Amino acid sequence: MSVVTAKKLLTAEEYAKLPDPIDGSKQELVRGEVVTVMAAPSFKHGVVQLNVGMALKMFARANNLGRVTVESGLITEEDPDTVRGPDVAFWSFERLPADQTPDVYAGVAADLCVEVKSPSNTPAKATKKIAEYFACGVRMVWIADPDERTVTVYTKPGDGRVLWDDATITGEGVLPGFTCPVSEFFS
Repeated sequence: MSVVTAKKLLTAEEYAKLPDPIDGSKQELVRGEVVTVMAAPSFKHGVVQLNVGMALKMFARANNLGRVTVESGLITEEDPDTVRGPDVAFWSFERLPADQTPDVYAGVAADLCVEVKSPSNTPAKATKKIAEYFACGVRMVWIADPDERTVTVYTKPGDGRVLWDDATITGEGVLPGFTCPVSEFFS
């Protein structure tokens, strides 16, 4: 007779207490299980992530609209929990008031999540993550592709609009008034 032992699934709270991976890889919690989603990001990835984050932060701060984070956890599913780490995220003060600074994860979805495409991002993985973001209440998702120098803008799952590096990206209704040449994300 064999005994099957159920694998213990972690909660978002338990996941938050885990140490960072020694090898610098990026991990996420997916339906209670820790998964490595990619090796330490490349230099190019980091440059794009910083450029997007800085553009959003400078605009949000100048207009007192909200906060911008990089690689902060976002709970997309509960019971079992899933915690994703978007490369960049924006929370409006309407969703997360200025006087509330979460110790671990915000109790509300971000308004905008940005993912910088890397070799480990297959189309299937990206599609799943985009769907998760919208299902938990994210209002807009950008997928920045450093190799193609494009940003795909999603305002709902499955309906992306590709902007090339000669275009200007806007914040639409999520970041009213925000505009930036797409090329600035890749320089």
